[in-house]
Amino acid sequence: MIFSSLTFLFAYLPLTLAAYFLTPLRWRNLVLLLVSLFFYGWGEPVYITIMFLSILIDYTHGLLVEKYRDNDKKARWFVGQSVVFNLLLLGFFKYWDFLADNLLLLTGISLPESLTVLGLTIPLRNIPLPIGISFFTFQTMSYTIDVYRQDAPVQRNIINFGTFVTMFPQLIAGPIVKYKTVAEDLNGRVHSMENFALGARRFCVGLAKKVLLANSIGALWESQLAAQGNGTLTVLGGWMGLLAFGFQIYFDFSGYSDMAIGLGQCFGFRFNENFDHPYLSSSVSEFWRRWHMSLTSWFREYLYIPLGGNRGGTLKSLRNILIVWFCTGFWHGASWNFVLWGLYFAAWLMLEKFVLKGILHRAPAAVKHLYTLVVVFVGWGIFAMEDLSVCGQYLKACFGGAPLWSALDGYTLRSYAVTFVVLILASTTLGVRNWARLPEKARKVLTPVLMGLSLLVCTAYLVDGSYNPFLYFRF
Repeated sequence: MIFSSLTFLFAYLPLTLAAYFLTPLRWRNLVLLLVSLFFYGWGEPVYITIMFLSILIDYTHGLLVEKYRDNDKKARWFVGQSVVFNLLLLGFFKYWDFLADNLLLLTGISLPESLTVLGLTIPLRNIPLPIGISFFTFQTMSYTIDVYRQDAPVQRNIINFGTFVTMFPQLIAGPIVKYKTVAEDLNGRVHSMENFALGARRFCVGLAKKVLLANSIGALWESQLAAQGNGTLTVLGGWMGLLAFGFQIYFDFSGYSDMAIGLGQCFGFRFNENFDHPYLSSSVSEFWRRWHMSLTSWFREYLYIPLGGNRGGTLKSLRNILIVWFCTGFWHGASWNFVLWGLYFAAWLMLEKFVLKGILHRAPAAVKHLYTLVVVFVGWGIFAMEDLSVCGQYLKACFGGAPLWSALDGYTLRSYAVTFVVLILASTTLGVRNWARLPEKARKVLTPVLMGLSLLVCTAYLVDGSYNPFLYFRF
């Protein structure tokens, strides 16, 4: 079930809100836990068992870390157990087939097709990926670490902890919510009509970004990818495709994050922001401070800084950047293009830190902005194409290895010209700034009107169209 589906909008969400707000305060976490498990199990009920296992393991390990706080060796041991469990869970479901295929390719050794445990046969190939596993394993893993560091209080109520792990607004595609961010809200949060209204407004904004903007440009990327396949891709067509995918993934993912943050606010939770107009960045470093901020923050706090960060000299700093971005790429998927994508950005970040810093500081703002966009959108090409040979040919075409343009490109550009203008403007702060300039009375009148119009138009699009993917669900 996805947020931009008619089932969610007109069945699941209204019933969930009714059940939640009709329930006494002390039972609302239980209601949220149950409806979240139903939400997760809608498409893959078998994987609810994994969710229960994850909750139980990390809940008990948090208690054990707290119990042995005065015995640092034991406390660290239980933190390590929690981390290893979460990594093994993620590794088995997400990376086993990748490991098996590459081991066979390198050595000729074929790993077994199945494993028998206690009389049960477990298939070890073509394992379906549990939705959102990359997100909820990172969240639960950070919980025991934060309890050990005393950055978060231990949660003794398993219902409250289960609510944190399974909370449906951010369960399957983030933002990655650290326990310490919502610890107070889990134990006692304030509900108000104002917060609910603000959350509903944020949800409508995200829904419009996803349905009206991301979905409107996705077909252009697919058409240019098809052109590469049949040998008709041009330089202009290649760049239109990269722009299309870059805008699609931005409005798709940031739209989902807006919906998740808005829904959280409706239920009384405050989630951290996940995007801050990343395409306005003047460097690759700045881009990654604005894009998928919850993931960037997670890797910085739980991997980069423990490795030593930028302390210890240039070589160690380079090593740490390389490790973090290898892991960032691999986190996105079990495919070499994601590893290459991570290393690609690691290279640019290292260049900016040690070579280009002075040049970028002196360069005109327009040059810095153009440089950043070229690097980022080429990166999206690597990200989008799992077949590296296809990716290489596509990018080669973009940089002159194909005719400059064709008559079809002219028609395509005219057809999508208005869409591109809207996407570019929506990527800036123009809308936010102009909205803030309106008198408060005008905003109060316009808000419900625009929300109703947004829901109406989005519903019409969803009823009429079949193209409605969420790109980050596969990660």
